[in-house]
Amino acid sequence: MSDLYLGGEPLAEVIRSGFVESRHSGSVVVLDADGEVTAWAGDVLGPVFPRSSNKPMQAVGMLAAGLDATPAELAIISASHRGQPVHIESVRGVLADISPAALGCPPDYPLSEDARDDLVRAGERRSPLFMNCSGKHAGMLRTCAANGWPLAGYLDPAHPVQVAIRHGVESLAGEPAVAVGVDGCGAPLLAVSLRGLAAAFLRLVSAEPGSAPRRVADAMRAHPDLVSGTDVGGEDTHLMRAFPGLLVKGGAEGVLAAALPGVGAVALKIDDGGMRSRVPVLAAALSRLGFALGSYADMPVLGGGTRVGEVRAVW
Repeated sequence: MSDLYLGGEPLAEVIRSGFVESRHSGSVVVLDADGEVTAWAGDVLGPVFPRSSNKPMQAVGMLAAGLDATPAELAIISASHRGQPVHIESVRGVLADISPAALGCPPDYPLSEDARDDLVRAGERRSPLFMNCSGKHAGMLRTCAANGWPLAGYLDPAHPVQVAIRHGVESLAGEPAVAVGVDGCGAPLLAVSLRGLAAAFLRLVSAEPGSAPRRVADAMRAHPDLVSGTDVGGEDTHLMRAFPGLLVKGGAEGVLAAALPGVGAVALKIDDGGMRSRVPVLAAALSRLGFALGSYADMPVLGGGTRVGEVRAVW
């Protein structure tokens, strides 16, 4: 199955110097606080690969399987971190006595340009620790260790840790995963609908305090700096910092999901995988629930370091 499925509607446009440069199509669904669909565009019932937006659900599956983790550890397990020093330290903390050599994600440099440049200047090579999904992988390994499951082969969809994670994803989405792919980090990737993804995020923020879903949601909102990063590009971090109570988790190829207790939830997918139109579309979707993202409604387009346009929602 391709992540770049068809069937979307125009959601955003890029305006540069007064001219429409391009339009981005996609799909988006809005749920109210009771989980009812209040607005949608495109295909919100067909399966998509939510990519890293699945991570909070995967963390719930790990908790249900016996993972013992602090809130900060749950935040980094649910993260697409940008490889800043605090992120690498946090991943090492999740691994504890497990060797980083056990990580099955590919070696990489940090997403953060500053963090990457510092490592290159220090003579460091690419490492699985620096890869943005290393927190999730560390959580999988720690869950295996807690249960006495083998660390080797932990990325096999039939491995007990992946079976537990699948149960967590499907339970929260309220629907079966109709396909299993391989994510960029090498882990199994489960396909659900955008409606299921939005429903999962609503269940995360609405669950009983102390339950596994609520623990993950509370951990991410309490430690937003660990979920993405404080530099340019750390959208999840910046949004959760700016709007306390909001849970946000993006994914590659134009995916974004968010929920606010007592308000509702949103899930969206940009068809061409473009990332810069996600937040304006999220703002348009949340506005239908009476929640305003303020300055995040339009994303600037720069030319020569000067704002020469914007990305705005047309839905």
